[in-house]
Amino acid sequence: MADTQEALTTLSHINVPPAQTWNYLKIDEISLTVPAAKATGDVYARLPRLFDALECGIGEEAVSWIEDAAKDATYIEVPAHHKREEPIVCVVDGDKGEVADTGIMVRHHAEATIVVVSRGEKADAATSANLVRVVAEHDAQVHIIEIMALPEKHQHLEGIGIRTARNAVVDVRQYALGGAKVAAGLAADLAEDNARFDLVSRYLVRGHEELDLTHTVRQRGCSTRCDMNASGLLADAAKKTLRETIDLVHGGKGSKGNELETVLVEGDDIVNKTLPVILCDEEDVQGNHGASIGSISPEQEMYLAARGLGEDGVSELFAQAIFDDALIHAPEAQSKAALGTRMKAVLGEDALADALAGLALDKEDR
Repeated sequence: MADTQEALTTLSHINVPPAQTWNYLKIDEISLTVPAAKATGDVYARLPRLFDALECGIGEEAVSWIEDAAKDATYIEVPAHHKREEPIVCVVDGDKGEVADTGIMVRHHAEATIVVVSRGEKADAATSANLVRVVAEHDAQVHIIEIMALPEKHQHLEGIGIRTARNAVVDVRQYALGGAKVAAGLAADLAEDNARFDLVSRYLVRGHEELDLTHTVRQRGCSTRCDMNASGLLADAAKKTLRETIDLVHGGKGSKGNELETVLVEGDDIVNKTLPVILCDEEDVQGNHGASIGSISPEQEMYLAARGLGEDGVSELFAQAIFDDALIHAPEAQSKAALGTRMKAVLGEDALADALAGLALDKEDR
């Protein structure tokens, strides 16, 4: 009988931060066992070479695997002085094990919204990946909404690489809302003066899920600005690692960078690791970082219990707040559908109906 088992390979150095720490902490990287990329001898489309230079957070080994597994790459360009009304949607279907590689060029004085969606709903185990690289020319504005909403048995790899020219502004809203093992990296290179980068990251990790995040910002230009704010809920026996690095590079005078994380822990078997780092090779700069980790206090539990919320109800309340925030910022149908499917699986149909009803009322008020 022929062996039909799928060939596998291990990616050993994913999400390695710029400055590593002691090995015994086991926080410097994560590994994933993924399907081996199949070599068929066909010639596939590749992105322009300038995208090869973009750091993506997940590491060169993972980027190479995605490029090989994705076969064809997709290139999209937003013309100069053009405000694109329709979002650019980069979606992978985790149920089908899809792998995608996309490069986006936003020309000078242009504006675009990019939606990165990784979704699924089937109970079967699967592996998917989504790689998006963005170049923002001078005075461009880019808005990125990233949604990872995968079932409990899915494994997922995701990378976002960004490079900005002078006066460019990029803001990212990242939502990690499920998956057995999810590794997501993001790297932004503020290469020229007066560039700005803002990241809001929200996550929900529950059951035996594992989430591994790396956020790296290189501030090379003068008077650049970076703000990263992460927060989320860990429940049951969840595992989460977050590495955030602001690199204030020599020559980037007048630059400022801030990173902050707030974690709510609801469970005795949770593993939470946070590595906030500021690298500084310039005197005339400012960098700040901090992390706050805690759980609901007995006094708060009593207060909420008096209003009809038990321990499970408190976790569900925070989880619903994360989903509501994601739904508010989801700009088009595929992102909303992915969130709706995942919210229904986590919180139930009634919670989804309430959220959608609230969004409808909010639109009417506007």
